[in-house]
Amino acid sequence: MSDSVEGEPGSVLDSKRAATQYRILVQIADRQPAVSQQEVADAIGITSQAVSNYLQGLVDQGWVEKLGRGRYEVTKEGVDWLISRTDGLRELVSHVSEEVIDEVEVESALATGSIDEGDRISLTMRDGVLRAAPGEEGSATAVAVTAADAGQEVGVTDFEGVVDYELGAVTAVPVPSVRNGGSRAVDAARVAELAGDHDLLAVAGPEALALARAADLDPDVRFGTPEAVREAAAKGLDVLLLAASDRLSTHTDKLRDDGISYEVVEPGAD
Repeated sequence: MSDSVEGEPGSVLDSKRAATQYRILVQIADRQPAVSQQEVADAIGITSQAVSNYLQGLVDQGWVEKLGRGRYEVTKEGVDWLISRTDGLRELVSHVSEEVIDEVEVESALATGSIDEGDRISLTMRDGVLRAAPGEEGSATAVAVTAADAGQEVGVTDFEGVVDYELGAVTAVPVPSVRNGGSRAVDAARVAELAGDHDLLAVAGPEALALARAADLDPDVRFGTPEAVREAAAKGLDVLLLAASDRLSTHTDKLRDDGISYEVVEPGAD
């Protein structure tokens, strides 16, 4: 078997030998001029003798120059070959990431029953979670790429139709700053009533957290609330937002931009 360098145009993935030659050249370029064949062998997972054979082929081709015992240097021709093959790899990676992978989109859903790989399933959105049910009765269907029992996550792809669900709504309660009365300026009992009509409670700011505690409520969201509130409403959940007055516009601007319905309610002090 010959270990000569494959110099014709093409991808380093065309053969195992081409790929190994590419990896050895990279290792030499990274370590030159003092190159330990054993270190190169360990780095790419082949024997030291195999590295020696490949090195001789690279020297014969004129892509590596031997400067002395254990001393090698990649020549200009070798660098040019590396660049050309690296450009080819870059184009391949771009194609795979931007075209191939995007075309094979896989989402995860929560299985509502036993599903086998390859089953056609129905998709619904409930409680803000995408759910997969055995069968094709729903307005949106997909194919399971993994198996799952009820309550487990299942990978789904090959989507058809549209998941039928309504956007949630947001009720925003502004909480005055501490200088203007803070949480004590809001009717905590009324806030507790509002919370009973919503799926999630989000708080933004110390005044808002104090109001939630005064209403004996445990917030579901305390951090990253502009994004979290928008995401929850976009997935069909109704959200009660308690926001310090200086933070309210940050939330409502994002909701308005994304077409999420919201209402601002100002319960007075009890």
